[in-house]
Amino acid sequence: MGVSGSGKSTMGVTLADRLGLPFIDGDDLHPAANVEKMSHGIPLTDDDRWPWLRSVGQWLSEHPCGGVVACSALKRSYRDSIREHCPDAVFVHCVGTEELLRQRLTARDHRFMPASLLPSQLKILEEPGADERAQAFGVDKKPMLLVEEMCEWLASLEAR
Repeated sequence: MGVSGSGKSTMGVTLADRLGLPFIDGDDLHPAANVEKMSHGIPLTDDDRWPWLRSVGQWLSEHPCGGVVACSALKRSYRDSIREHCPDAVFVHCVGTEELLRQRLTARDHRFMPASLLPSQLKILEEPGADERAQAFGVDKKPMLLVEEMCEWLASLEAR
């Protein structure tokens, strides 16, 4: 989870490969109307996001042995919506400075998420609470080191 440019997709693909789990980019689950809005620089509303979040939760529930989704899940209510379909969901929060995120967004070619939407995402971001199964990871590290840290954290959850 995390705002655009935080490395969710890159980390998600690498983490899924490392764990031998299926991966999907949450962007691929957005309804066409959401993609259209974002491609025009229009931030999504909660009402826009609910069908998408249901799709994310449903995808996870269809993979009972586990799966990795790159999904912003910016608010607790969004994460709760995903948990309605997949109660055991855990969230790896990819965190970076606004400067780093903006640099990444301007350097990449994304099909519908312009850098101009970053401030709206940062504004609504709710850090996961201590009672959520979530952990923040700074994305200023090398991807393989970051994935190793994520795997260690996930293993610690299984050991509990």
